[in-house]
Amino acid sequence: MIQAHLSGDKITSNQASAFSLYDKSRFGEKKPGKIEYSPIEALFLVKEGKMQITQNKKELSESQIMKKLKSKDKRIDLKLPVFSDFRRKGYVAKTALKFGTDFRIYKKGISPGQDHALWLVQCMRESSSFTWQDFAAKNRVAHSAKKSLIIAIVDDEDSVTHYKVDWLKP
Repeated sequence: MIQAHLSGDKITSNQASAFSLYDKSRFGEKKPGKIEYSPIEALFLVKEGKMQITQNKKELSESQIMKKLKSKDKRIDLKLPVFSDFRRKGYVAKTALKFGTDFRIYKKGISPGQDHALWLVQCMRESSSFTWQDFAAKNRVAHSAKKSLIIAIVDDEDSVTHYKVDWLKP
């Protein structure tokens, strides 16, 4: 199990197991002497029983971790089932803040830096609304970045349905 540390907004580990998981599955981002995890990556690894997080040398429970991460990202509980679904299917999912969406997804077997992401993913609750303007803006960004947009709908049981948006040329 990877032992990681939460300090401010950063979740990091300098353990050999963290570097090994990075090399195998591209969890986290390599920094000098450590692996830094996005909040969603760390939460996923905790829920999978692969990571324990400490803060000020005290072990945090899963609920404490969720509470701390949710205070920084109110939508993390919505994003987690979507992130988990892609990772369990073998895709590498990374944050996509600069694209105005939740994730960028890489083809199976491709790591960030080896090639560009295939898809940009926007997570939504089944009960939420999405304006045509929001939809068009996200689709336009995806298209201009040469990616397809995926709308990931999360239902009340946290099941995920994906809808891929493509441009058609008549």
